[in-house]
Amino acid sequence: MHIHILGICGTFMGGIAAIARQAGHQVTGCDANVYPPMSTQLESQGIVLIEGYSPDQLLQFETMPDLFVIGNVVSRGNPLMEAILNQGLPYISGPQWLGEQVLFGRHVLAVAGTHGKTTTSAMLAWILEFNEYHPGYLIGGVPLNFTVSARLGESQYFVIEADEYDTAFFDKRSKFVHYRPRTALLNNLEFDHADIFADLAAIETQFHHLVRTVPSDGLLVVNGEEPALETVIARGAWAPVERFGRGPQYEWSFISQEADGFMVVKGGKEVATVKWAPDSGVMGRHNQLNALAAIAAANHIGISPADAARALAQFKNVKRRLETVGVAKEITVYDDFAHHPTAITTTVDGLRRRVGKSRILAVLEPRSNTMKLGVMKAQLPNSLKEAEKIFAYGANSGKESLGWNLSEVLSPLNAEEVDKARTFDDLDALITAVASEARPGDHILVMSNGGFGGVHQKILRALEGKK
Repeated sequence: MHIHILGICGTFMGGIAAIARQAGHQVTGCDANVYPPMSTQLESQGIVLIEGYSPDQLLQFETMPDLFVIGNVVSRGNPLMEAILNQGLPYISGPQWLGEQVLFGRHVLAVAGTHGKTTTSAMLAWILEFNEYHPGYLIGGVPLNFTVSARLGESQYFVIEADEYDTAFFDKRSKFVHYRPRTALLNNLEFDHADIFADLAAIETQFHHLVRTVPSDGLLVVNGEEPALETVIARGAWAPVERFGRGPQYEWSFISQEADGFMVVKGGKEVATVKWAPDSGVMGRHNQLNALAAIAAANHIGISPADAARALAQFKNVKRRLETVGVAKEITVYDDFAHHPTAITTTVDGLRRRVGKSRILAVLEPRSNTMKLGVMKAQLPNSLKEAEKIFAYGANSGKESLGWNLSEVLSPLNAEEVDKARTFDDLDALITAVASEARPGDHILVMSNGGFGGVHQKILRALEGKK
């Protein structure tokens, strides 16, 4: 079958393209911007890419594609989509195609939650791989234990990052309702995606739709510390529920050890100990919870906590999760995907546990749709308070500006210390300020869910040129 994918260069749709190719399909695709690394990864697998959404590309094929797979970046008015609709050509959403053609009949382990989905999915996939379960997987990032972000797999098991974002312009349900998991891991739940959800209750409803699809002989692994998830489960659960958290009241808990290792406790008994590899890049209590959840999910398919812990001792995290980009003049620069106040808080905390009393210089771009709308702006100062200095990009001028006053929002941070938080609407000015402030032994933490104008390498070059 010839499949043509619209929006192919996104992580999720690119993963679908790779899986479809591995399944033996002819795959082509298009996107508004075709560029590395996704374009390189796809082209290396024999996938032909077309720049843009011109309907003229339909004339380039010797025979018309059998099916068009539509990503959720595509909306009505897209010229290629309009041509597909006008010509009555067959189309389907990415999640629905995946559910019907790849996941059907397999034991799906789905990882859902506002935060930590990518890392926890990577942990779970690696636990299965290490223990020779040979899973398929689709992860919304690049897991460093694997060479690609998605694969078809050789067994009945499939690990998927289960996103609550909507499916497509013609299907406003969350993506994860298409996956029909047998093991569903609910990591946490907060208000996010303010561009498509009116409030937390609306997201809780979508999570309960996911819960409704888990069979009675399946398992729900649920973060017991999350009130919103308790609200979801209270609406009805037809599969067994195992809760995890920091206290002994949960079926799965942990005892933190030095260097962010931890002891796994199940039913009040110590059953395993996780020791992170020194170069894993995994740190912080949030990653201990992520790992605990992955261990509980793997236990459902017969992998013991001890065997899961052995796998996690070799876990290497995911790109853009407190990833060290480089070191210049004894100053370390990190990249992290944090784009929500809670994620920012846990990221800063994780780095603090690694660097102790060394200074952290936080460089932030509030870029997600939720942040641009200003829904979470009141939480920003508290999420950044543990950093010594904050440099934030997105003040109130230029086409990339926010719709609210970033300087005003961060002003509480300056109440006790002048210039603890500074805001910029010029990227070069921000880079100059960061390089000027930084001194040997500092740690520069860059947080954005976008490319941030290549700021990481620009900061490193500025540091190198510093006298």
